[in-house]
Amino acid sequence: MILVLVLFFFFMLIGLPIGVTLGVAGIVGLVQIGGENFLMMAPKRYFEGLDLFTFMAMPFFILAGEIMNRSGITEKLAAFADALIGYTRGGLAHSNMIASVLFAGMTGAAVADTAAFGNTLVPAMVKEGYSRPFSCAVTVAGSIIGPTIPPSNLMVIYGSLMGVSIAGLFAAGILPGLLICLLCMAVIAALGKRLNLPKSRHGFSLMRILWAFKSSFLAIVMPGIILGGILFGIVTPTEAAAIAVFYALFISVAVYRALKFSDIVDMLIRTARITGIVFLIIASASILSWWMTFMQIPQKIADFFLFLSSNPDVIIGLILLLLLVIGMFMDINAALIILAPVLAPLTAKIGMDPVHAGIMIVLALNISLMTPPVGACLFVLSSVTGEKIERISVALIPFLAVELIVLFIVAYWDNLTMFIPNLLRGM
Repeated sequence: MILVLVLFFFFMLIGLPIGVTLGVAGIVGLVQIGGENFLMMAPKRYFEGLDLFTFMAMPFFILAGEIMNRSGITEKLAAFADALIGYTRGGLAHSNMIASVLFAGMTGAAVADTAAFGNTLVPAMVKEGYSRPFSCAVTVAGSIIGPTIPPSNLMVIYGSLMGVSIAGLFAAGILPGLLICLLCMAVIAALGKRLNLPKSRHGFSLMRILWAFKSSFLAIVMPGIILGGILFGIVTPTEAAAIAVFYALFISVAVYRALKFSDIVDMLIRTARITGIVFLIIASASILSWWMTFMQIPQKIADFFLFLSSNPDVIIGLILLLLLVIGMFMDINAALIILAPVLAPLTAKIGMDPVHAGIMIVLALNISLMTPPVGACLFVLSSVTGEKIERISVALIPFLAVELIVLFIVAYWDNLTMFIPNLLRGM
């Protein structure tokens, strides 16, 4: 067991791709417990790790995000958000947050949000007089709303692996995502005078709001189509994702006339690359997860946590600490696939609802997208804007603080987290 763990952390330290690291460590684990004969299990585990119908939703949601980015729908959503609140002090920063909420209901990918707004809203904020690090910090803070408010690729992975209702996870993510938005906007308002954040040159205008709403209406109704179909049992998450692609393609080509055939080819290639990376991680992690199960590592970690304390509140705190620390150093997809089988049984032992436990785990890993040294959103925004990660991280501190507060609210106040899922169950 020690050899596998040493190899795993060594490969991570030298920068080997996480998918390769997981696969090699898992294969070494198979050889260690069963010799060369166990190597025959690797292809089978590799295939079975991906043999879940719900995983098909991910490439569709990724493609839908690519279509909206390329067709200019993102800019229309940002313009509508700016019309709603852009006239206040720090208005463009507030608009960034609201746009993240609107965009979240379509793609469920933080990196897509970061890339889209890094190319559009960050330059606009800098032009209006915001500092570049602050503009980047607002964008990164808003980006984790994407995989929190449904649809969420991370929730699809968790629900598929752990047999938890994906619709339930989607419903549980709505209020935490909105709470993140509200508290981040409160931070912007609190920093408004201190940082002398600029006001928009446009005052309040009902006509401007109506014009922006009309321009972006077809994009705004898309989350309702996706979520309504899933939450009310009309379509599965995979079917909803396919509908999202068709809808985004239809309004981009037939209504906005913003896409060419060459754009579609480029988007398909990019979607295939992103999906390939995620699926490589999932498949490779399934080998390591099987080895961990064979070695009874989940049970040992659960027993260790219960040995430290039998108090559910303390155990939840330990789980959050583990997730936040691991998330700082590991890709969140890999972290979820490895840790979910370990932590889910532990949360069941202390009486947590599976949906409540799932949204807590997902949100904790989402926050790690914005924490160095391996915060994916930080790297994406740094490469898009040219701003240093260190400067973004410093400006991000107050936003990170309030998002950690939301995490602890979600973890310890189950009535908030489970309000919408319980409401839907009672219908």
